[in-house]
Amino acid sequence: MTDDEIRDILLTTRRIAVVGASDRPVRPSHGVSGFLVDRGYAITPVNPGIAGRSLHGAPVVAALEDAAPLDMVDVFRRSEEAGAVVDEAIRLGARTVWLQLGVVDDAAGARARAAGLRFVQDRCPVIEWRRLGLPAKIA
Repeated sequence: MTDDEIRDILLTTRRIAVVGASDRPVRPSHGVSGFLVDRGYAITPVNPGIAGRSLHGAPVVAALEDAAPLDMVDVFRRSEEAGAVVDEAIRLGARTVWLQLGVVDDAAGARARAAGLRFVQDRCPVIEWRRLGLPAKIA
């Protein structure tokens, strides 16, 4: 994706489901979730193991379908598990799927793009936000 495409995703997205969210502060998903909330996004953490709890002020849900409606699905799962999440995001009508650093699934990306979704893989929105010099909060 180009910088302009990444910038557009980050500045037009409002609701983000964080699949694989963790309540453990040492986990990358915890820090990224907090960063997103601080920037003004509405997040819905998705993790069946901690469903019913709260993470960064947002209730944790057990399944992606419980997070709808979806603008973006941010995926903190292993590459071999990402395809199923992408397929679910397509089914639920997400606009964007974002696979975190180290998460790569080209076949899932092809399915997402064929369904009209924007697809980012092996990147982190926090790193991209800072690299692109985006504002402190979304408008």
